[in-house]
Amino acid sequence: MSCFQTIQDYGLRSIGYGERLLPKSDFTLCEQFTLIGSGMIWNIYFGVLALLFGFFFATALAVAKSSSSRLFRKPAEWFIFLFRGSPLFIQFFFAYFLFLNLKGVHPFFGPFTAAWLGALITLFLNTSAYTAEIFYGALRSIPKGDTEAADAYGMSGWPRFKRIIWPTMLRLAWPAYTNEAIFLFHATTLVYFSGFPAWRQKGDALYYASYFADKTFNPFVPYPILAFYFIIVTLVIVGVFGLINKRLNNHLPSARRAKLRIRPNLIR
Repeated sequence: MSCFQTIQDYGLRSIGYGERLLPKSDFTLCEQFTLIGSGMIWNIYFGVLALLFGFFFATALAVAKSSSSRLFRKPAEWFIFLFRGSPLFIQFFFAYFLFLNLKGVHPFFGPFTAAWLGALITLFLNTSAYTAEIFYGALRSIPKGDTEAADAYGMSGWPRFKRIIWPTMLRLAWPAYTNEAIFLFHATTLVYFSGFPAWRQKGDALYYASYFADKTFNPFVPYPILAFYFIIVTLVIVGVFGLINKRLNNHLPSARRAKLRIRPNLIR
């Protein structure tokens, strides 16, 4: 079988297109690259959607935590503390069993026990908590001169937040938020170890890497391939977020522009 034929057969296998049966022997590098790359579709799906929805929810949490009202501040503080204080791996298990019990109450919760939705919700809540803390720190660091200038122009409420506070918060938080985005994509590999099942073997990249490692008794080929794919994803994130960071700081002198410093977390 040619490599082109292998890509046709297995390139979209993780989302249900192509050959259903996995290769059983005589594994080629093309098969391993193709199937692990196919699994990366799920990792990108989890990472992009959790990051997108988590960004907006984290903004709301950060604003609530900085509020003078206990009605908004306390729930935000406890939410952030809960999801930052417990391991993501444990959150996956608790979320799965919660959704499993809710499924017994009403069929509506059936899809929540699947990885495509249940694991996504868990990642979304987890990254929202970490991002909210980053944004909260940025809100606390906004120079008083910026808000005083807004007050002097008669700006208040939503216009003040939209035009002064929110852009400044993003500019200050963006380097740290870039690191959170990188780690979120790395954390998507934990879905494989969670209680959420891979339906019809439609697993993520680690699922296929582990399959090849188990069958060949040689982890030194599939796992470096997996690392290679995540390095590519990381470079894309750094590039995209770097462009956004440049845009956010475009109005500042070069000496005052925040630089991206990538410091990936080793453990959540």
